[in-house]
Parts: sequence; structure tokens; C-alpha cells
Amino acid sequence: QVQVVESGGGLVQPGGSLRLSCVVSRNFFSLYDVGWYRQAPGKQRELVADITSIGGTNYADFLKGRFTISRDNGKNTVYLQMNSLKPEDTAVYYCNAVNRRRGEEFWGKGTLVSVSA
Repeated sequence: QVQVVESGGGLVQPGGSLRLSCVVSRNFFSLYDVGWYRQAPGKQRELVADITSIGGTNYADFLKGRFTISRDNGKNTVYLQMNSLKPEDTAVYYCNAVNRRRGEEFWGKGTLVSVSA
């Protein structure tokens, strides 16, 4: 059974940093596009950043260069480095792994990021 497990969330002060990790227990992980999404209380889930199977990256406009997504295929892991965190970044962050050729899509259960003084 495929598992997508996020970790690294927590409480951080404004201006601080966190690194989220997403481990996908799936063979041929390198063939999956992986995205980080977030959902704040009372809001819709939104894309934060994604990285394709060949390493192409895409970021939400609101980030303004504060976050960086990367992947380590040897560890079946995608990272989200978050810097200069703001209170409005507070949300549950979810990892999504997609293999469009196989028609597969998997979601993790999320990790909570709270930015507060």
C-alpha cells in the first residue's frame, strides 16, 4: 500500500524557518510529480509548490521566493524549505504525489505549520 507521510511541521516565530519532508513509499518514485499544498482554517486548499519527475519546479506567486522545493529520489523524499515565515503561512501542509501516465494520485494526511509570536 502506498503511503505519503509528511513531517517537519511545528510552531515557529515570524521570520523563522522550517523544512518539511514528504516520504512516498512507492516504487519508481522518480517518475512521480510531487506537490506541496496548504489549507488554512476556513480557506480552500491551495498549491504552494510542485516539482516534476525531471526536477522542474513551480511556485505560487504569493511566496515571493521564500520557499524552495527539492527532491531526493534516492530517499523517495521531497522537501519544502520555508524561510521568512509569516503568520499567514499558518496552515496544514499536504503532500501530493502524481503519476499521470499510470493515472495514480496519492495524498498524505498533512503536517501543521503554525507561525506565531
